[in-house]
Amino acid sequence: MNQYPRNHLLHFLVLAGTLVSIVGCGEQHPTEPVGSHEAAATEDFERGPHNGRLLRDGDLAIEITIFETGVPPEFRVFPYRNEQPIDPATVELTIELGRLGDRIDRFAFTPQADYLRGDGTVLEPHSFDVAVSARSSGRQSQWHYESFEGRTRIESAVADAMGIVVGEATSGTIRETVSVQGSLQPAPDAVSEVRGRFPGIVLSLRKEVGDSVKAGEEIARLQSNESLLAYVVNAPQSGTVISRNATVGSASGEAPIFVVADLTRLVADLTVFPRDLDRIEVGQPVLVSSLEGDNSVEGRIDRILPTLDSSSRAATARVVIEEAPSAWRAGQFVAAMVTVGKVEVPLAVAESGLQSFRDFTVVYARVDDTYEVRMLDLGRRDGEFVEVLGGLEPGTTYVVENSYLVKADIEKSGASHDH
Repeated sequence: MNQYPRNHLLHFLVLAGTLVSIVGCGEQHPTEPVGSHEAAATEDFERGPHNGRLLRDGDLAIEITIFETGVPPEFRVFPYRNEQPIDPATVELTIELGRLGDRIDRFAFTPQADYLRGDGTVLEPHSFDVAVSARSSGRQSQWHYESFEGRTRIESAVADAMGIVVGEATSGTIRETVSVQGSLQPAPDAVSEVRGRFPGIVLSLRKEVGDSVKAGEEIARLQSNESLLAYVVNAPQSGTVISRNATVGSASGEAPIFVVADLTRLVADLTVFPRDLDRIEVGQPVLVSSLEGDNSVEGRIDRILPTLDSSSRAATARVVIEEAPSAWRAGQFVAAMVTVGKVEVPLAVAESGLQSFRDFTVVYARVDDTYEVRMLDLGRRDGEFVEVLGGLEPGTTYVVENSYLVKADIEKSGASHDH
């Protein structure tokens, strides 16, 4: 008799163990007796052969599962008597889910194959107080239990100390934006080129590049070629010397001796490529930010320069910045978001409130001192607000700022997705 090779046998055993370990919600093992699955050490309930919650009353037992493979989540309940499956048509069943905020979801059941199927979708989050009522063989059985996920309780005083801020989910405006980049330049009318009144020889220069000057201050002295008399050159405006183009003893003519600019008045020259040019207009709001994102100012498109770059065919949209952050410098690269349109949406939430939970993007709803996830179906977004297409009721109070602290508290409490 041929023996099965040892390495093949080991491979088979490992594979079999893997298959057992991945059995989840909705999987069926009809040959296994009820109660053969030991409850995990962290669980306080018994699981049945389909990995669901097993409820017992005398010789009757029902196993509650939420099936969600290829279908919207639905209840599938398997009945047993004396540890053996029974005809689901012999059991009348109802389930009520008490959700946060005093909402009740009610489910009736009809027999199908070897289980009872609920008549509706079990909406996310799967977090509720559960009331089960079953009637079989003339006997009524009832069970109550809690099945929470993504929920925690934080007292209001503690939440305030943590900096948790809430708001109301309501209608909002989503901006349609175009992202562009550019650089900062001194405002054209904030720049002065300083020349002598008469051609001559430079006798003295009192300023260097980077020096501050005041309007009317002496910054150079020249000797006229015609009269041979010395005369003073004064600063035409207050600002900073950004260029010095002469040396003592050199001849002064048409070229400026100094260039002085008021660097508190800058413009952002933004590069607009052809694909976006038709959407950019004078007067549109713009948020200009440093590339690091640590400083930003709001402005509007002041003008679109009439010529295009010869190589890229890009245009320049100019934004006047009257009060630039002190850290900003002419020549610095910046990013900008140009608002090219707005749309009113029935429901929106702040981007700052979004967090991840399982495979969902969520916000945390608050009812009294209890916080719970709300799984969102999202639409358009503009970096500040995001449109909500589903998963949240209008008027819901939700966490707007420091929502990550609520997420951390939920993860610490171990409120998990369990059927």
